[in-house]
Amino acid sequence: MPKDALAVQSRGTLDDVSRDGQVRVQVNARRAVAVAAGRGFLLALLGLGVAAGSSASPRRLQVFAAASLATAFTEIGHRLEAEQSGLDVRINFAGSQQLAAQIEQGAEADVFASADGRWMSDVGDRGLLDGDPVVFARNRLVVIVPATNPARIRRLQDLARGGVKLVIGADAVPVGRYSRLVLGNLSRDPAFGGAFAARALRNVVSEEENVKSVVAKVQLGEADAGIVYRSDVTPGVARFIRVFEIPDSANVLASYPMATLKGAKQPDAARAFVAFVLSPEGQEILKRSGLVPAAPPSR
Repeated sequence: MPKDALAVQSRGTLDDVSRDGQVRVQVNARRAVAVAAGRGFLLALLGLGVAAGSSASPRRLQVFAAASLATAFTEIGHRLEAEQSGLDVRINFAGSQQLAAQIEQGAEADVFASADGRWMSDVGDRGLLDGDPVVFARNRLVVIVPATNPARIRRLQDLARGGVKLVIGADAVPVGRYSRLVLGNLSRDPAFGGAFAARALRNVVSEEENVKSVVAKVQLGEADAGIVYRSDVTPGVARFIRVFEIPDSANVLASYPMATLKGAKQPDAARAFVAFVLSPEGQEILKRSGLVPAAPPSR
């Protein structure tokens, strides 16, 4: 299980009759006749021991979710566990491209939540989705710099200045693709100039496999700037960075689709998880986590 997986389990304890949950009965052959009348009692006791040793284990729900959903989905997982006794929600957070590859290679998963439609479609094209995906949230991008701002970045145009160390997601990662779209959009603004995107991309010193790695490098001062989701600027991160907003005219509104998967070990729990995310309570959690709630479906 990946390090960032949510693992919350609820298990009761029971003192079994013996270490392996079964009663060991030894009958002295010489006294077999004498104890024959007690066989009914012994068999009943044996049955009790077996039952104690085979108590039901928690239902384990496996959710594969984009790294940018960590804050929101961790809370949602806890809420669902509180509502459904015996449910164990485990969430694998990673880049959407990594999650898609794991699912396609046979990893056990019940729900897939991607940061873009590209990787959801990739999984769907392989016939692994159980029903149509539903968009449950959206996200916007921002530029972050370390709180100390060693490169003295004062405006977005400075991302193209020589010597600036910029970190973005790899092109296969949704946030990386969105970042390149934003830079291209800014290049069409006369205030930035047509060469802005090319110059900024020449300043890229690292392309990360998920957005949390971009945040970490900026937070630790290993980069002068990074492009991340608004939802990644959590309270724990905000005190270590400064945020530069991207104009709406150049920004990207990223859509997040989610679907249950064929062959899910817990199909009912998977549907319950999706329903919770789409519920008013789930949408409020997403909003508090910096995401844009999905518009309600038209009637």
